[in-house]
Amino acid sequence: MYLREASHRLGAHLTRLQASSVYETAPMYLSNQPAFLNAVLEGYFVGSPHDLLAISNTIEAQLGRDRQLEVPKGPRSLDIDLLLFGDLVLQSIDLEIPHPGLLERAFVLQPLLEIAPKLKHPQHKVPIAELVQIDLAKGIYRQEQILV
Repeated sequence: MYLREASHRLGAHLTRLQASSVYETAPMYLSNQPAFLNAVLEGYFVGSPHDLLAISNTIEAQLGRDRQLEVPKGPRSLDIDLLLFGDLVLQSIDLEIPHPGLLERAFVLQPLLEIAPKLKHPQHKVPIAELVQIDLAKGIYRQEQILV
């Protein structure tokens, strides 16, 4: 399974690794594709956000992702997003933290809240739990899979 292998490989670079449950969700942007499996990992990283992005991109490629062959927002073997990096707010050409789609994606918020229920959004300074609307959680199905 891609998620399990990716979590193990990321775990080699993170300490105090925590993983959410795996959640199955319908695709958000292009509906004519299989359901997605999503999870969130949290850990401590020694290095820059760009270092972690490079590691994540390498892991995606090692596990078969070829961005040149993909349809944007379409099926892919694996997609590792860097959602947050502590309280950092960053906007660069290749990386934006917090992830720009974070608050609109229940398939990310639900597993994030599972492992970090008191987490505050670095820009809004409000607990993410307060920013989530109950309706966002519809269509998200928790699996019994364990990643770490």
